[in-house]
Amino acid sequence: MSCISRQNSQSSILTAKDTQLCEISALSTAHITMADNGARQEPFPAPSKTVKGQVSGVETEVTYMSFSDKIMINISQGGRLGQWVQVPLSAPSAASVDMALPTAGLSALPSTHLTPKTLLGGGSEDRETLGQLYASQIGSFLSLRDPEEKRTLLLGLGLEKVESGSEAFFDIVELVQQAL
Repeated sequence: MSCISRQNSQSSILTAKDTQLCEISALSTAHITMADNGARQEPFPAPSKTVKGQVSGVETEVTYMSFSDKIMINISQGGRLGQWVQVPLSAPSAASVDMALPTAGLSALPSTHLTPKTLLGGGSEDRETLGQLYASQIGSFLSLRDPEEKRTLLLGLGLEKVESGSEAFFDIVELVQQAL
C-alpha cells in the first residue's frame, strides 16, 4: 500500500484509513509544524545531548533536547527535577530585541526581552529567583547564538541546594553551553 493510492477491484482510490496511515508515516520521519509559532521541522526522535560535570563537588547532569516547538534543557543533581521554568525566546517586537542584545561580545547579563515564568515547583523565593535567572541566562545565550530562534525554552531544574555563589552559577551555565 502506498500513500498515493490503494488498488481496489474497481479503481484506484485513497480511503480514510489510508490517509491516516500516510499521516502517521509522514510524522515518523519528521515533525512538520506551522512556522508562524516559531516551530521548525525537526527529525524524529528529537535530537538530544547529555553532559556531566562537577559543580561545587556535586555530580551534575545537563540534558538538551530540541523539539520542533520547544528547546528542553534539564539540569539535574541526584537524578531529580523539582522546578520547571519556561522562557519564550520570541520578543514582543523586533525593536525590543535589537535594543536588548549586546552589540559587543557576550554579556554576562540576560537579555531584557526575556520573561521567565515558573510553571511548577518554585518552592522558596530564593529557589524560584535562581531558576528564573538560569532560564533567562540560558535563553539569552540561545538568542545570541541564533537571533532567528523563536521557540520556547523549557528548563527543568533539580539542584540539591540553592547556591548564590557566582562560581557554581557559571559552572552550570558552562555545562549547558557544552550540551548545546
